[in-house]
Amino acid sequence: MALLVRMKDIPSIGHVWLLRNSDVPNMIVIMSDVWSEVFSCALDRSLERGASVFRRDDRVLNAYYVREGTVILVRALADGGALTLHHAQPGSLLADASLFAERYHCDAICNAPTRIAVLPRAVAIKALESSGLALVALSKSAQEVQALRARLEVMRLKTLRARLDAFLDLHGVPEAGGWIGVADWLGVTPAALYRDLARRRRRNLA
Repeated sequence: MALLVRMKDIPSIGHVWLLRNSDVPNMIVIMSDVWSEVFSCALDRSLERGASVFRRDDRVLNAYYVREGTVILVRALADGGALTLHHAQPGSLLADASLFAERYHCDAICNAPTRIAVLPRAVAIKALESSGLALVALSKSAQEVQALRARLEVMRLKTLRARLDAFLDLHGVPEAGGWIGVADWLGVTPAALYRDLARRRRRNLA
């Protein structure tokens, strides 16, 4: 099956690109290799779990590359909750779309002891332009935008049952041990999700 990436969702881009699903992992590996080389001489920072890399409304001055650990991008909600937007793993650029923004629109929090490399934003942008892989980076960002929009639509559903139905329709049943990640994706506690799953099993719906 092919993945349709509509670049009209990205400002100033009006083309439609057709990418095979099999191309996506290769694209991610390519970008990881490119950024690893770009940040090869960058200064590293070591951060503990719970430390922030940046906060919402901070000015975008630097680019960050995750060498070790995990950084989550989180946006606070009006009801006091939080929406996890992305998990940045080793080998990825943190909040790559923010390279072209003036300020951050979310918080970046270390989810584990983490080591990141830091470069001035202008240096990272210049490297991206000269690498000839700007389109690959844009395609990857477009996929992330699509995934985020799908998640936001699911989050608008009022009940956990409806959200879980939508998740299963989009992604299917997770692998063993994956339900905790599903709870985070749905914006509920693992306990609440397990109660719903138990009800489903009793009703023979799961």
